[in-house]
Amino acid sequence: MSEIPGDLKFQKSHEWVRVEQDGTVTVGISDHAQAALGDLVYVELPEVGTEVTAGNSAAVVESVKAASDIYAPVSGTVTEVNNALSDKPETINEDAYGDGWIFKLKISDKTELDDLLGPDEYAVEIENEDH
Repeated sequence: MSEIPGDLKFQKSHEWVRVEQDGTVTVGISDHAQAALGDLVYVELPEVGTEVTAGNSAAVVESVKAASDIYAPVSGTVTEVNNALSDKPETINEDAYGDGWIFKLKISDKTELDDLLGPDEYAVEIENEDH
């Protein structure tokens, strides 16, 4: 079973959110998702300044198996992207919850965080998915 940090919230589509001390949120994909995708070979990052809407595609990751949309877990404005992924997309495979983050947002509606799954709920979700 994948390790699931307790300070994160998740979407059923396997994106995670970490609320930072300055109120921004960092977004990435779960360890479970990167393992299912396999070796990542390309990441298409959003542009800084882009407005994203919860549930809509905000980025794309490509693996040796498939291309997958990364959906914005919450709505907001992209404030930063992880440019290191352009040269080293496999960072997501190696450290999904750390250096493998994809983008950061200035969240526009904090109540959207309440719609996301907590770590325990997400663990149940991926367990059910595997059966």
